Amino acid sequence: MITRPSKIAVRAWALLVKQGQQILQSVERDLKAAGLPPLSWYDALLELRREETGQLRPFELEQRMLLAQYHMSRLIGRLAKAGYVERLSYAQDRRGQIIGITDAGRFLLTRMWPVYADAIRRHLSEKISDDEAAVLARILGKL
Repeated sequence: MITRPSKIAVRAWALLVKQGQQILQSVERDLKAAGLPPLSWYDALLELRREETGQLRPFELEQRMLLAQYHMSRLIGRLAKAGYVERLSYAQDRRGQIIGITDAGRFLLTRMWPVYADAIRRHLSEKISDDEAAVLARILGKL
């Protein structure tokens, strides 16, 4: 027998999805208004920068970003065309490749962060306390 979620769990789920979508749409609008690329570009470049080598295999980047392979291929293509990443040969597998962040990609991150940080401030920090944010992070970490 399937146990149904409680009414409060359903309400929490609906609010999580709705608010998450609205906040992300606001961040995207803020980035666009500042003449910057989409948030997915920031996320991809950030994951690459977090690596000591500044490089990841496409599937590793895909796993960290939770994007479908088709979307990841398109994203990498756009980032490469703009000069923010480069595609490198993977020595252990000639068919494979490594994606590396470029200096231009690192610079783009520094340009995007202030807009993104301001959005976080407006949509989260101004609405809940740091203690509430810690509780929220702890709860979301369980999901």
